[in-house]
Amino acid sequence: MKFLKPFFAFLIINFGALGIGSLLMADGPKGEWYLQLNKAPWTPDGWVFGAAWTLIMIYFSIYMAFLYVKRPTKKVITLFTLQFVLNVLWNFLFFNQKLIEVALANIVLLTIVVAAMLFTYTKDLKVKSFLILPYLIWLCIATSLNLYILLYN
Repeated sequence: MKFLKPFFAFLIINFGALGIGSLLMADGPKGEWYLQLNKAPWTPDGWVFGAAWTLIMIYFSIYMAFLYVKRPTKKVITLFTLQFVLNVLWNFLFFNQKLIEVALANIVLLTIVVAAMLFTYTKDLKVKSFLILPYLIWLCIATSLNLYILLYN
């Protein structure tokens, strides 16, 4: 089936991004630095992040498979690759290097790239475009959390 091969490829790549991001985040959200930060009142419990990213990457992999089958273009792969790099890089910038401002710029760019994917390909994917919305919504929440930490620490 045309859909299954790209779906599994994107699933592996997307979960690989989560794995690489986890490796690059040093102590991450369990580290003393992060635990000491003044965090936004709407910051979810730690387990929510894992559950959210799991669902987001499943939906995003389905979205990307549909998109790639419909538009197997260099532009689609370039946007996906840019999204991949920005996604992985945020963990390194924020948790490992503690560069809150740079991480904020990174996540804003990531949000713009994901929004560009949604708006650029909605005409092609129609209702299937909703599959990328959890990712975009989560990025908006994550951006607000990053901004709060920048402003109040």
